[in-house]
Amino acid sequence: MIPRETLRKIRRIELRTRRAVNDVFAGRYHSVFKGQGMEFQEVREYIPGDDIRSIDWNVTARTGTPFIKKFTEERELTLMLLVDISASNRFGSTPQLKRDLVAEVAALLAFSAITNEDRVGLLLFSDRVEKFIKPAKGIPHVLRVISEILSATPTSPGTDMAPALQYLNRVVRRRCVAFLLSDFIAPDCEHLLRVTARRHDLVSLIVGDARERDMPAAGLIDFADAETGQRLVVDTSHAPTRRALRDQYALRRAALLKQLRTAHSDAVELTAGEPYDRALIRFFRQRERRR
Repeated sequence: MIPRETLRKIRRIELRTRRAVNDVFAGRYHSVFKGQGMEFQEVREYIPGDDIRSIDWNVTARTGTPFIKKFTEERELTLMLLVDISASNRFGSTPQLKRDLVAEVAALLAFSAITNEDRVGLLLFSDRVEKFIKPAKGIPHVLRVISEILSATPTSPGTDMAPALQYLNRVVRRRCVAFLLSDFIAPDCEHLLRVTARRHDLVSLIVGDARERDMPAAGLIDFADAETGQRLVVDTSHAPTRRALRDQYALRRAALLKQLRTAHSDAVELTAGEPYDRALIRFFRQRERRR
């Protein structure tokens, strides 16, 4: 039985994201991701005006007549959502927790996929694989995906992306579009990110909170690490301390973005409690220009 509050959240997310999908995102999703998988259809004789890069030189040499290969766009793609449900994603300095933002963005991507007749799968992880839902189509399936993200309770509070990436590469054999949604407060796994980005189209969505990058002057605060339980009292009224925290965040962010660039994974930064549409539209536009 799904709690009533979770059902209300699912309904709100469905209404917001489906409107955005219909207005903006479904078309952008199609232009960016459709067509990257092509199926061979046939060879036919060359007609003046055909792209000479499509010439099948083996058949041409055998017959003495120019032939070209014809390809058709794959009818469907698989969109995999790899969602971090570790304890750090339950943090939020606004009414929207990081986990809530993840669920909404995942819903937006999932509705865009099924609008384009693609399949959607889900992999929930902490420092281990918590749940895997096979890719499927249809609105009821997408609503189940949203529900699973919102109601998931991890068996471990920690974060490690390596088991999730290994599981994806083992279970999903054909190339897919894989969105990795996490705050990336996790051990380094650059090698696995690189391996995954070679096998799949890997996009990293980095979910954060404004207070993680800029702490206000609020006096003494007793911080507790949600994943390790460690506690630390910090005097946030001390300007050098706040500056040190900002510098530490900036260094971690720069190292993460460099790691993702090296792994050839696109990176999109999103902040809970702030609009995410501009960041996603900017990402789609960049991908369109690259194509």
